[in-house]
Amino acid sequence: MDWTLERIRHFVVVAETGSMTQAARSLGKVQSALSTSISLLEADLNLDLFDRSRRALRLTEAGQVMLLEARALLQQADVLERRALALSQGQPARLEIAMDEALPYEPVALLFKELAQRWPALELTILNGTATEVMDYVEQGRSRIAIQFDRGPVPVHFAQRYVGTAPQAICVAREHDLARQAQVSRKELVAHRQLVMHIEGADQAVFSPSVWRSDSFYVIADMVAEGMGWAILPLNIAEYEHLRVKLRQLHCQELMLPPLAVRMLWRQGEALPPVILWIQQRLSALLP
Repeated sequence: MDWTLERIRHFVVVAETGSMTQAARSLGKVQSALSTSISLLEADLNLDLFDRSRRALRLTEAGQVMLLEARALLQQADVLERRALALSQGQPARLEIAMDEALPYEPVALLFKELAQRWPALELTILNGTATEVMDYVEQGRSRIAIQFDRGPVPVHFAQRYVGTAPQAICVAREHDLARQAQVSRKELVAHRQLVMHIEGADQAVFSPSVWRSDSFYVIADMVAEGMGWAILPLNIAEYEHLRVKLRQLHCQELMLPPLAVRMLWRQGEALPPVILWIQQRLSALLP
């Protein structure tokens, strides 16, 4: 067989338009040249693709099957072409991103939707974990970059850039004693157990003498929802549907809660390709 992608493309256009004349106009070819191309393809495949016994051009049963194969072939050829173009422009063939599990869902989901549209040839792997785990993924070479909440200084072999923030709030269970008050004082908070986000070498601010720790905001939020204490949580977690009905946000004028900073980490000295620079830029626009 000696068929070409051009003849396959001609076949698909003729089949989809149902008219040799309309297909020729769409392809910018004279009708006789297009008709010859289809005939040569049929000869190459040793198949009749169209039923020419009627006035209207129709696919044969073999033509209907081959149309499915032809579309799939052209789609794969398009992927190959886009992948080759991306690689020739210095883009990575694949990218691994480690994401802090506690990051706001909607901005991250929109980021990946736009990434799929802008870089369709990219092979992407997303690794989720705690802030500590995503940093470890970069150190272990499992991920090119990590996006996490700022939990303190990073080792000197990491480079970092801040890409946004996320608000946070003091939360308790709706059945907790503190939940009955519109305003609470620091003294009142200190009288109850505090659930604290823990990362090695970088504890969250501790106010209560009674403290439980976890390296996962989700674990902390679930414990708060069960009435085990109060915690300072990212607002996006506190407002998740299954938690929102169980938690109440408290107001304490004595505690100033600045937004949690979100940063991107990568290995020091590593040149970042355009796709990662684009991710930095978009996150900075999507996160407040």
